[in-house]
Amino acid sequence: MLEQDLDLREWTIDESYAKERIDKYITEVWEEDISRSQVQLWIADDHVQVNGNSVKANYKLSVGDHVEVTVPEPVTVEIIPENIPLDVVYEDKDVIVVNKPKGMVVHPAPGHSSGTLVNALMYHCKDLSGINGEIRPGIVHRIDKDTSGLIMAAKNDKAHASLAAQLKEHTVTRRYMALVHGSVSHDQGTVDAPLGRDPKDRKMFTVTEKNSKRAVTHFTVKERLGDYTLLELQLETGRTHQIRVHMKFIGHSLVGDPLYGRSKGIKLNGQALHAGVLGFIHPSSAEYMEFSAPIPEDLEELLAGLRTR
Repeated sequence: MLEQDLDLREWTIDESYAKERIDKYITEVWEEDISRSQVQLWIADDHVQVNGNSVKANYKLSVGDHVEVTVPEPVTVEIIPENIPLDVVYEDKDVIVVNKPKGMVVHPAPGHSSGTLVNALMYHCKDLSGINGEIRPGIVHRIDKDTSGLIMAAKNDKAHASLAAQLKEHTVTRRYMALVHGSVSHDQGTVDAPLGRDPKDRKMFTVTEKNSKRAVTHFTVKERLGDYTLLELQLETGRTHQIRVHMKFIGHSLVGDPLYGRSKGIKLNGQALHAGVLGFIHPSSAEYMEFSAPIPEDLEELLAGLRTR
């Protein structure tokens, strides 16, 4: 990938994607979840060009082709505010920090049009930023549906721009607690391995050099519990599924992870991952603020059971 910004995404094709259909290629390399039918609509509306020319969805790529996708403005959709209880950790006129429960989707998407964190925030706040359009108002980062813990949202565009810039510059503190399979031998370490779409399953990510982005996760062993290890992980970058993929990569997948884990051993509804610490520079006061949320009850009970084995 050569460049990526808010409006334009570009790639140059190498041998590994020669002769692949353009719609399939874009679907595979797109960082966010996107359907092939959506890509085909973009192609039909001339939002996709190869070497400066419009193409059809069945165009076969060649080595050296320069692919450009001009991302259209988000379609305005009505998001219904919903009176869903929120565990608000901090709130002022600029930002709100929420302890998200496991099982809650962050923002509306196909199949999850209601019951999301955004639905709840729109009822609670009334004044979220609109810099991301109406699809994800106020949201500057996200955590997976079955990951619990702290997430921040912006309540005006100035705050949104500040928080987004801090995320881009990797200055936001994000520490997670995770229970993984196996006994991690090193007390601490760093996983520096680039992530990209898994060519075999576009819903998943994998460690790869092809069409990937640098991803860095630091880990510290907090407790060894027989065949399991409790880790504290600090994100230097924030790629989709980063912790889950990196832990699988080093042979210690997350307990309960339905995508990247293994089936034997403890059964959990979703991965044992909790975003416990979040810190950032306040958009208005310029003071560093840090918040913490305790490990959720189900994970705490699991840990207590392992300690008594």
